[in-house]
Amino acid sequence: MFTGIVTDVGRIVETKLTGDLRARIATRYDVAGIDIGASIACDGVCLTVVALGPDGWFDVEISAETLSKTNLGGWAPGKRVNLERALKVGDELGGHIVSGHVDGLAEVVGVRQEGGSVRVTFRAPEALARFIAPKGSVALNGTSLTVNEVAGAEFGVNLIPHTQEVTTWGEVKAGDRVNLEVDTMARYVARLREFD
Repeated sequence: MFTGIVTDVGRIVETKLTGDLRARIATRYDVAGIDIGASIACDGVCLTVVALGPDGWFDVEISAETLSKTNLGGWAPGKRVNLERALKVGDELGGHIVSGHVDGLAEVVGVRQEGGSVRVTFRAPEALARFIAPKGSVALNGTSLTVNEVAGAEFGVNLIPHTQEVTTWGEVKAGDRVNLEVDTMARYVARLREFD
């Protein structure tokens, strides 16, 4: 479990296709405090740590299934990624409950300055659009964000300067495809309605 509050921006050091995709990620986290088998959300995808380096890196393996549902297939050396360590009992819930199980990819269809903030408009896959509501929560590339408006499959969020500075969102541009995880509560409400 995660909260969608990004705590580090890592950098892809190398990728290797070994049946699955193996990626090495440089981090500011103290790797001495990370266990092999730990879960770390990488651009919103819950991945398992399979190796650690004393000079500040960890390795993850990414299955073909994960590659088919996310944007991780585009990872290359130098790419920056949002990171979040798994939630511990007693941690502050600053965002919303995020599982790290990406539902699909949303496309950035608009980016515009709005005061000091940036308004970003996304297009969700049709099958996921019904789970996105105004003032609801979504996780995009691992960041918990509030939905401002919804029009069909399109929805907008506002990125304050702080979010742009401490995540990869300062680099957003039209055409980007981002990992989308809809709010878990919305998914359960929709399922319950099937039995009404």
